[in-house]
Formats: sequence, structure tokens, C-alpha cells
Amino acid sequence: MNDIKKLIEEISSRKPKNYQQMKIEEVSKELHNTMEFEQNVLKKINLFENNHQDADLIKYAKMICRNVIERETSLIQETYLKKIDSQYLNSK
Repeated sequence: MNDIKKLIEEISSRKPKNYQQMKIEEVSKELHNTMEFEQNVLKKINLFENNHQDADLIKYAKMICRNVIERETSLIQETYLKKIDSQYLNSK
């Protein structure tokens, strides 16, 4: 149960970065890192499920993960598209 709580704290402690200040390549890397983080978290959650740990806590961890990752991904994608527009499409 402590492992699930630690995972929830790890997920909740992720704070979006200032993507507007980054170059396109850095933003792209951040998106990749976010997706990798999500995959690792979901693997851990699956292990907790397989070990029949607290189902309610696992459900909460999934919800927190989904909300945090969706928010972060959305911010990254929005910034990425704006940068593409401004640097590549507007230059033509």
C-alpha cells in the first residue's frame, strides 16, 4: 500500500514546465518523456493490480495519472503546434 501511495505522490508532484520557453526539439522531447512516464506508471499500476492490492487506491492512482498526463500532454501539444505555426508555416 505504501508503494501505491508513493506512486500517487510521484504522479501528483509532476508540474508542467514552461514549454513556451523551449525550442521545438525540446518540446518534442518533453512529449516523449511524458509518454514514457505514463507507460512506466501504468506498468507499476498493473503490477499492483496483479498483486491484488487496494483496488480503490489503484483506481485513484489511475485517475490521477490520466488527469495529470492529459493536462501535461495537452499543454505540450498546444505549445508544439504554435511553435510549428510560427517558425515554419508563417515563414513561407
